[in-house]
Amino acid sequence: MTQVTHVVLVSWKRGRAEPAEESIRPGIRAFGDSIPGIVSIAEGHSSSPEGREDGHDYGFVVTFDSAQARDAYLTDAHHRVVADAIGANAERIVVFDI
Repeated sequence: MTQVTHVVLVSWKRGRAEPAEESIRPGIRAFGDSIPGIVSIAEGHSSSPEGREDGHDYGFVVTFDSAQARDAYLTDAHHRVVADAIGANAERIVVFDI
C-alpha cells in the first residue's frame, strides 16, 4: 500500500496561538496511541530559514500507512476533538495530502 502524508498548516486568530497550542499539541502527539495506521507524527513551528511560511504559525504532519487509514482518521473521535479546537481558533487552515 502507498503511504499518505497529511500536512496541516495553521494561522491562528489574534491572541489565540498560545492557549490553542497548549490544548491541541498534546492531542496531536497522542494520535499515534489511539488512531490505527499512523506511521509518524511531527508537529511544531517552522524552522525554515527561507521565511516562506505565508503567515502560518503552526503545522503538523501525520503519515499514514494507507489512504484507508487516513480516511478513518478523519472521522475518529480523537481527531475530531483536535480538529474542532483548531477550527475554533484558526484564522486560516491549509490541509494538503500527498
